[in-house]
Amino acid sequence: MPLPPRRRRLPSAVTAILVAAALAAAGYALWRAYAQRDAAPAYRLAKVERGSITATVSASGTLNAVTTVQVGSSISGQIREILVDFNSPVKEGQLLARIEPETYALRVRQAEADLDAARTSLLQRQSDAATQRSQIVRAQITHEDAKRDLERKESLLAKGFISAAERDKAVFVERGAAEAVRTAESQLRAAEALIANARAVVKQREAALASARNDLSKTEITAPVDGVVISRQVEPGQTVAASLNTPTLFTIAQDLREMQVDVAIDESDIGRIRVDQRAAYTVDAYPGRTFEGTVRQIRKAAQTVQNVVTYIVVVGTRNPSLQLVPGMTANVRIVTDQRDGVLKVPNAALRWRPAGVASAPLDAPPGPGAGNGGPGGGDMQARRQRLIDELKLDAGQVARLDEILAEQRARFASLRELPESERRPRAERIRAEVRQRIGGILDDEQQKLYAAIVATETGRGTGVAGSGRVFVPTAAGPSEVRVRTGLTDGNATEVLGRELAEGQEVIVGTQQPAGTAPRASSAPRLPF
Repeated sequence: MPLPPRRRRLPSAVTAILVAAALAAAGYALWRAYAQRDAAPAYRLAKVERGSITATVSASGTLNAVTTVQVGSSISGQIREILVDFNSPVKEGQLLARIEPETYALRVRQAEADLDAARTSLLQRQSDAATQRSQIVRAQITHEDAKRDLERKESLLAKGFISAAERDKAVFVERGAAEAVRTAESQLRAAEALIANARAVVKQREAALASARNDLSKTEITAPVDGVVISRQVEPGQTVAASLNTPTLFTIAQDLREMQVDVAIDESDIGRIRVDQRAAYTVDAYPGRTFEGTVRQIRKAAQTVQNVVTYIVVVGTRNPSLQLVPGMTANVRIVTDQRDGVLKVPNAALRWRPAGVASAPLDAPPGPGAGNGGPGGGDMQARRQRLIDELKLDAGQVARLDEILAEQRARFASLRELPESERRPRAERIRAEVRQRIGGILDDEQQKLYAAIVATETGRGTGVAGSGRVFVPTAAGPSEVRVRTGLTDGNATEVLGRELAEGQEVIVGTQQPAGTAPRASSAPRLPF
């Protein structure tokens, strides 16, 4: 039987060659890694451009109807029927609901009977007064007869035809007749007083009847204005109890084609808001769509929540298609200033620094991360330290600041899975909450300093010239250029002076070396 073939071994020379090739490849890779590490970094560049800068104030608000009327009931009773429902268009005076009227109808009939009785009593008193007048006339006639008899007796007594006793008797009769006249007159005045009282009772009964009829009319709930029913809070058969507070049955929006957004503006921004400024806003119900409006009113009544002061700014807007409804949350941007044809640089260029160079001073313009929530964990720590140093926070404030930042970092991280149309408005709300909560842990003096930091970090500058610095690429490396800055929109900043020219390149970042793994980004950086 033949033996199986024996496996042939590679010659030792071939094995040595393969090992040498592997060592050479490893050495080359190691040399490339060290060469890339020691090589000069590559920069990301951007050009100085000429264009428009638009400064805005961002805040959130609530859509409301311009005029909203709450329809209630001033009487109590059971709802018999409801004639309108949600979204029903109504006209002024239209019947909305009816309260059970029987009780109030009975009160009307009782008041009518009381009025009839009072009028009858008045007629009786007037008749009594007429009787008293007749008695006065009779008493006056009797008194006149007694006076004449007394005069005749006086004449006869003077001639001696009668005795004095007869004359005295005539005197007493005349005095009695005069007293009877006065008594009748007093009785007439009493009768007239009773007439006046009866007339007052009649007026009381008339007022009671009018009140009863008024209550009866209120059993019919009518619309006070033209509009749309946006709320109905009663059902047929429900009992309405009107005591100290008038219960609300319906809420009517007068005209939903004209609406307004009530925007809460921070006190650091309210000085930049003016009537008739343009505004744009979005709502979550229509992602990707922008609505227009105009500032109509700046209310002077301040609202303070956790030591954060805001003012309500009313932005008027049209709603011809009736897509917008009251109660929607609107993310509003109010245009406070706009400049055309100016030189501008990206805010990233004003924020970027070479290794070993100190970060920007307090008046440096904001970077895009402040407006867009871009990544940057190291920058986040630098800004945290900046707040601690500039505001001189104590240990308790630092602990609360860390809690706020940790919570908001987690909330920003949860936005990564959302589409851009939803991410931006929600991120805007988170930023506003961050600023309010941080402001709530500060005292009055710290809040003033914090307002200045907010103004620079979030692009809320008023357009007053400030200072900054950018770096331009040269053969010897990045070269610093000091510039004067003007208006900013959070992404780009106006450059004043002639230090930079249109089309000139500035450094906005460092490129990742080829072949290296990208650094894992941290949670989006929070604006302060």
